[in-house]
Amino acid sequence: MPIPEDVTGEEIDKGVRQELMSLPKTLAEDVARNLVMVAKLLDDEPERAYQYSRVALRLASRVAAVREAAGFASYAVGKYAEALAEFRAARRMTGNSELWPVMADCERGMGRPERALAMAGEPEVQKLDRAGQVEMRMVAAGARRDMGQADAAVVTLQSSELASNSIQPWTARLRYAYADALLAVGREDEAREWFAKALEADQSGSTDASDRLAELDGVEFVDALDPDEAADGDALQPVEEPKAEEPEAEESEVDEVPSDEDLVEPEPEADDAEDIAPVAEVTSEGQTAGPDEDGDDR
Repeated sequence: MPIPEDVTGEEIDKGVRQELMSLPKTLAEDVARNLVMVAKLLDDEPERAYQYSRVALRLASRVAAVREAAGFASYAVGKYAEALAEFRAARRMTGNSELWPVMADCERGMGRPERALAMAGEPEVQKLDRAGQVEMRMVAAGARRDMGQADAAVVTLQSSELASNSIQPWTARLRYAYADALLAVGREDEAREWFAKALEADQSGSTDASDRLAELDGVEFVDALDPDEAADGDALQPVEEPKAEEPEAEESEVDEVPSDEDLVEPEPEADDAEDIAPVAEVTSEGQTAGPDEDGDDR
């Protein structure tokens, strides 16, 4: 796929750039530019990001950063089996456990919540930083709900991180997940409280907590430009522009074509002679003025 000319490999993360140093310079630059495009498009245009990731993977499949980027791109478009394979490959190359929660979520995506829940109890979780452990807790709660254990999902999310008033990058998502779990078991008032707390912490707009709150309050938003919504009369109907009125044809003052006799002007009466302009002027020599030099009558 073509890459915009203004995209350079210099935009890539410093750690990734160091990994690419093992490649020939030109190849490293091509791979880096594709990875930049993956990062730019992943949130808004995941399908395009996926295509760029496949190019990078074809060029440098032995680079861990490339396998990881391909994994996230596959995950974003719902190709969970591909994503899991790429994450496993990246983990083998680096020995790092930070991908453990997203690997478990891939298991959920593939319809294997039991496997995701089992991964939540394995030793790799203890190697995760605090953010990674919170992420793993949310994946485990999701697996509980997949298995029909809604009450257990609520309990899984109850933790010191949830109770903390400190705002962290993961706070909004954790509070949102808890509110959603409460709603699933019919605890609507508590759910509303936690959706409000999620909205309070959501400085980047990573959740739709405001919409969920509005839904609980019975507020419905209607797109006035949506033709499907407009059909039921709730939305504003488009105003039809009035057509420009065509001017009516003026009635001819002449009702019928005059005959040759009608076209003959009558001789002016003697009393009206002074009101009629002379046909030609008389020059000082007493001669009638003729046409000018270009042949037109004056």
